[in-house]
Amino acid sequence: MKVLLIDDHPLILSALQSVILSMGDHVSVSTADSGRTARETLRQDLSYDLVLLDLQLGDVDGFDLLADLRSRYPALPVVVVSASDRTSDVIRAIDMGAMGFVPKRASNDTLLDALQQVISGGVYVPPMSMGADFQHTLAHSPALRQVQQQAQVSDFQSVPSLRDLGLTHRQAQVLHLLLKGQPNKMIARELGLSVETIKDHVASVLRLLGVSSRTQAVIAVSQMLQRQAGALTAGPR
Repeated sequence: MKVLLIDDHPLILSALQSVILSMGDHVSVSTADSGRTARETLRQDLSYDLVLLDLQLGDVDGFDLLADLRSRYPALPVVVVSASDRTSDVIRAIDMGAMGFVPKRASNDTLLDALQQVISGGVYVPPMSMGADFQHTLAHSPALRQVQQQAQVSDFQSVPSLRDLGLTHRQAQVLHLLLKGQPNKMIARELGLSVETIKDHVASVLRLLGVSSRTQAVIAVSQMLQRQAGALTAGPR
């Protein structure tokens, strides 16, 4: 697996490189200390599997670079690693297509867990408050409540799939691709459906989840599954 680290602080680059290399001999890491260097690196080598991006770069706004990377390389997962942990920044990054957001204050284990989740096709967001209105919608979402309840079963044998949210097979497919940050056009192309049909499925998924936007759906499901995975790891007491 080839990873590109984009950060303009040498100490941060060195620390991130050490953590990622600890994932095993199959991992190679390159670094870029500016947006310009990152763009040039990716132009010359399209074989990268993952990008870690700082939002505060000296020569370019990190969000602008994120938008550029998602536009040029839509299949390349980007994980934001930022000194900021503001909810607004997390939401904006995920909304722009980032597959993860890890605060720099997070532990090495948290970073590794986040990267494994992204590599497996998921989305990672840090635990955070989305405001009273959003928390109210989650508390009254039957689908998400079902997943939370399944996280508390006594045998702790299995992690339910997205279908266990009570979605139809097609809705589960749409949500799976939505969680990967794919826009409606790409989802339509992959499933062989019209964009209008995908819009209808997305609307149905949001309604079933009890949320009002794609970003809320991504964050809600991600956090719910993270809590569930934590419960399964802890095991029965």
